[in-house]
Amino acid sequence: MTFSSLTGLWNRVLQLLGRASMYRLTLCALAALTVIALVLSVFGLVSPQPLELVATLVVLMAAGVAVDSVAQRALRLPHRYESSLITGGILLFVLRPTLEPAGLAGIALAAAAASVSKYVLAWRGRHVFNPAAIGATALTLLSVAWPDLGASAWWVGSSALAAPVAIAGLIVLWRTEKLRMVAVFLVVAVGVAVFRLAAQLQAAGAVVDSGQLLSLALWSSPVLFLGAFMLPEPLTQPPRRWQQLVVAAFVGVLVGWPIDAGPVTLGQERALLVGNLLAFAFALRTAVRVTLEKRSDATATVRRLTFRASRPVRFVAGQYLELDVPHPHPDARGTRREFSIVSAPEDLPVIEIAFREAAASAPEHPAPAPEHPAPAPELVEGPPHPAPKPSSYKRALAQVQPGDRLAVTGVWGDFVLPRRELAPVLMVAAGIGVTPFVGQLRHMTLAREDRDVVLVYVASSASELAFRADIEASGIPVVVFTRDRPAALRSNWVWAEGVRLDAEGLARVVPDIDARHAYASGPAGLLADLAPALAKARSVTTDAFSGY
Repeated sequence: MTFSSLTGLWNRVLQLLGRASMYRLTLCALAALTVIALVLSVFGLVSPQPLELVATLVVLMAAGVAVDSVAQRALRLPHRYESSLITGGILLFVLRPTLEPAGLAGIALAAAAASVSKYVLAWRGRHVFNPAAIGATALTLLSVAWPDLGASAWWVGSSALAAPVAIAGLIVLWRTEKLRMVAVFLVVAVGVAVFRLAAQLQAAGAVVDSGQLLSLALWSSPVLFLGAFMLPEPLTQPPRRWQQLVVAAFVGVLVGWPIDAGPVTLGQERALLVGNLLAFAFALRTAVRVTLEKRSDATATVRRLTFRASRPVRFVAGQYLELDVPHPHPDARGTRREFSIVSAPEDLPVIEIAFREAAASAPEHPAPAPEHPAPAPELVEGPPHPAPKPSSYKRALAQVQPGDRLAVTGVWGDFVLPRRELAPVLMVAAGIGVTPFVGQLRHMTLAREDRDVVLVYVASSASELAFRADIEASGIPVVVFTRDRPAALRSNWVWAEGVRLDAEGLARVVPDIDARHAYASGPAGLLADLAPALAKARSVTTDAFSGY
């Protein structure tokens, strides 16, 4: 198999992962781990017995779905069975599976407590605490008075499950882009645990085997599962990457060296709850209710939605929000989706987003344009075959009317400009990937920032150059890659006629790329092709996407 075929296969895998919501992917990963655990239990390779696993799973799912259904009906919320199943799937690996009636009652109480926390311990549409951690902690505290109810056991911390957990977790973390955060957590948690165990062994006069301690702390402990399936829970995350890394390191310290707190320690799920409080402090002002004011067309295929926020919300130009559009019978991608914020912080309380409504793939590389260009397949933003059926989310969003209220569950992202205004910047936008740059350029205009910025803007055709007025108002130089010549170009706009947008072409139109901080937003395939040229920049920040 050649390198190009391997690359194509990998891109195909990424596209398939991108079509599933992070919630559906997490549920599938937990289901796979459950099947693996059942097989291992048959051979006695994990502590629970097969019937104990089955009985515990049934009780967890039944209790969680029942409580969530009652709460969602009472609050007139759409049913989200995926959330119930994910919480139950996590608790299966955290609690002690049993066949004892009292123990199963404790299992049901833990599932109920986890579900209730989603509605009671919530703030403006986002969880304050990880629901599974709440359920496990509630049961552990109850077990102090009633031991027969059971407690958290973290039997998932088994060497037999380490490899499956690592593989399943890696897939989920790749999709949710939380690999760096969890890596920090694992390094800190394992490092602190090894140091603690070594200190305890030395104090007892025992021989310290660092390799054995490292293996024990990583492969025979619950840190892999906690890091992969509980720490990155989206609705408990702070908005910025540095904040997420701080929370990860903080939780890692508590997991690696649990602090005694009366009848329990601040380890495992309790450490995560303490970390959730820190994350909540970071993200206190990012969830908000919004009302749609108007819909407008940015181009023939790009729709622009203008919302009014119910209160001030804090964000930085270039970040994205998660918009919840409840609708019946959601498909695999769920009811939430992420959108770059097109408006600037100075526009508040107005918040704008944009999306491509026509079913289309992202623009490919413009080929050299002849004097009278004919339609070129590589420039058409739609596939040559009939367009696929739109997602249920896309159909629901199309039905949202002015006056309808929706929830922004949070604001995240590090696709933000350098703090130093004197730092030269290169922006590379492909199709709808221009949206974060529009917000940044509007911010520059409204805040009167004087930055050295060059925008390279690629689109399928001149008519698909969205947000021209906003970009023109910034006054920055713009290099346009389109199949046909755009009309009425300003003096600082240049049509890259005859230049192909690849690494060589990018270096040709931006000769000082090595002096600039590069930001690129568009389909992963295009960013990969531009990587050799972007690598010459002083820094590279990318914002790849796969559609919605």
